[in-house]
Amino acid sequence: MRIRIVAGDELEHCFAVRRAVFVAEQGIPEAEELDAYDAEAVHLLAGGPDGPLGTVRFLHGAPARRKYARAGVDDDVTAVLGRLATVRAARGTGVGAALVRAVEAEARRLGLARVYLEAQTHALGFYERLGYAAHGPEFDEGSGIPHRAMTKGL
Repeated sequence: MRIRIVAGDELEHCFAVRRAVFVAEQGIPEAEELDAYDAEAVHLLAGGPDGPLGTVRFLHGAPARRKYARAGVDDDVTAVLGRLATVRAARGTGVGAALVRAVEAEARRLGLARVYLEAQTHALGFYERLGYAAHGPEFDEGSGIPHRAMTKGL
């Protein structure tokens, strides 16, 4: 497996994984899943010999502050991890954890100090095993799927 930052035409691989997971499996409308922040995000893609395995994006700086001000992201040292998705065949193989670690590594390289995310509640244990701590009440971020805020210092 190889994880790399992608942009341009290669973003379609990330979007295909997200459509399969969030739109087809979870029923999130595509217009909500693919948003204007995709143009400002750092996108990572995990791939293997048979194609894409998973993807994640993160925001930092002004885009993170704009999108997550309501959640208290008001600085230039927070990476906001989102849209983590792995194809069904790759689940349980470590792809998701590797993508999270790759975001953390890139955030450190950029001089960021923490990662904030809004996890679907069924995934809390996954993120807790990676060192994230949940805080605040459960909420619906618009998808009808319950979430909790989580943070990890880098």
